[in-house]
Amino acid sequence: MIKTITKIGNSRGIIFDAALLELANLKEGDKVNVTVHEGGTITLVPDVVTADDATFQGALNKVLKSHTETPTKLS
Repeated sequence: MIKTITKIGNSRGIIFDAALLELANLKEGDKVNVTVHEGGTITLVPDVVTADDATFQGALNKVLKSHTETPTKLS
């Protein structure tokens, strides 16, 4: 897919149309990590938010507390 760098205010940018955003599973407001490699290749990687162990454990406990019968029914 060929894109053209365009002027956006005092900056330059590339417009990502809806189809490209959908293919990349991105939406407006998402953050991406930009890396420039030797030779000029640029990669954009979604900045995925991860939870630390304490946050995950808290969320898991909340779900298990509100659905106490589900694990028993599944086993």
